[in-house]
Amino acid sequence: MPKPKELIVIGWKERVSLPDIGLSDIMAKVDTGARTSALHADRIATFERDGKLWVRFHVQHRGTPGRVMTECPVHEIRSIKNTSGVPEDRIVIRTDLVIAGHRWRIDVSLADRANMRNPMIVGRNALSSHNVAVHTRRTKLKHVTTTVPHRRRKDDP
Repeated sequence: MPKPKELIVIGWKERVSLPDIGLSDIMAKVDTGARTSALHADRIATFERDGKLWVRFHVQHRGTPGRVMTECPVHEIRSIKNTSGVPEDRIVIRTDLVIAGHRWRIDVSLADRANMRNPMIVGRNALSSHNVAVHTRRTKLKHVTTTVPHRRRKDDP
């Protein structure tokens, strides 16, 4: 019988990194009521590169020195309900998430979260197959500085 994966217990707020797009130490709200993860971004613009749809966007949060501009392939454009429950079409990228010392691939929608307290939401789809439990009364249980250098992927130019 295979050994079960270690249970990872995290707080309802944790610091995370998205190393593929050069972002580290982002304060994220872990929201199991949200299906999809979302990242605050502005100046979102799509463009074509080598016959594929890409997106360019700016991100700024407490852990970044100024505004970070990044580009990556568009995974899909999906209808996602916003915080008011109204569906809107959003660009979704696929990138690695680093949380609590673990790393795996997730889908992240790009959204205007300027009026939200946290620049990122980690939704239940990002956690579902990784044996993660969320402690609803604690934050930063796995607080580790998650600075990870930007890693170019093979599909990057």
